[in-house]
Amino acid sequence: MTFLGVEGIALALTAWTLTRSDYRIADFGYFAALLALAVVQAELSRTVERIRRTIADAPHINMTSVWTFGGALVLPAGLAALLAVLVYGHLWLRLWRDMPNRPTYRVVYCAAAVVLSALAAGELVGDRLETGMGGSVLVVGAALVYTVTNAGIIAISVYLHTGGRSPRSLFGGVEDNLLEFATLVLGGMTALGLLYEPILVPFVLLPVLVLHRSVLVRQLEVAASTDTKTGVLNARAWHELTQREFAEAAGAKSTFGVLMLDLDHFKRVNDTYGHLAGDMVLKAVATTISEQVRDYDSVGRFGGEEFVVLLPGAPEPDVLTVAERIRHAVQELVVDVPGAEPAQQIRGLSASIGVAMYPAAGHAVERLLHVADSGLYQAKNTGRNQVVSMAAAAAT
Repeated sequence: MTFLGVEGIALALTAWTLTRSDYRIADFGYFAALLALAVVQAELSRTVERIRRTIADAPHINMTSVWTFGGALVLPAGLAALLAVLVYGHLWLRLWRDMPNRPTYRVVYCAAAVVLSALAAGELVGDRLETGMGGSVLVVGAALVYTVTNAGIIAISVYLHTGGRSPRSLFGGVEDNLLEFATLVLGGMTALGLLYEPILVPFVLLPVLVLHRSVLVRQLEVAASTDTKTGVLNARAWHELTQREFAEAAGAKSTFGVLMLDLDHFKRVNDTYGHLAGDMVLKAVATTISEQVRDYDSVGRFGGEEFVVLLPGAPEPDVLTVAERIRHAVQELVVDVPGAEPAQQIRGLSASIGVAMYPAAGHAVERLLHVADSGLYQAKNTGRNQVVSMAAAAAT
């Protein structure tokens, strides 16, 4: 119902504004220029966009904001809404139609969100942009309205259809939103160019294409360091990051903690519900661990049902608190069994956790992991579903 409601509102407003807006001849020229630039950009970056959408699928970050936001600033409401519809229609036909992670209903919903965002931003700007400080403030305000409206609509849908999610998973990380801000800045420049220096507008294509490609490079770097099944760091990336933390902690004479976590009786989940359900459990556990730690802590998967957590700058009491919080959160997990008829849920999960502290537990990554693993082994052998600290094991 959320999808249909948003799409219905967007469709109704598009039809209404198209018939109610006042048009000038120049408006159709701006519309044609923005649509042409959007089409050219999409065609020139088809390969980049296909790869980008295959390896990462941020919920509301899209390079087309350059053109749709520019349209919101300079076009009457009806043409701004129509521009968003046509831009997304072209993207679906040429890029997304045969991509499994871009089903038609999602493209339609995203297009509806952009239509509503453009209409909201355009309502703030009014009839015409101005140069100078007043115009700049207006563009910034419109960008905020556009971003909040778009992100909010997408986040509500994601939340309702996938359950509770962390703010980061709903709204993206810092880099995602910097990308969105960059596209909106270029959209504002495009709008001002159309009004005051039209000959310069085609040159906006170059930074858009370069930005698009640089985003792909970054996403490839992230993909190379990510565990595909759970979305957390893979073992190699986590190990490299921990090596760097060792060097920094040694120089600053600071401390940090390492947690090693293993799900109890995980084989029973696979045997009872199947490996697909087991994969869902692993992903849910990885998400749960990530939600219980700070943004700058690092969660990794070492394979199977074993996870590791790096907690920089944390003293032992704080590390133990985090470990207990994670253990309790895993106990509270409820995971739906995919495809089960009637519906089934996996409950009663638990985890054993070993804790090691730097520098008490050792001065090498391998030693610290060995100590944390010893704590995990002890937790398993003394009843499971508990946290065991081996902070000073290096001294034994």
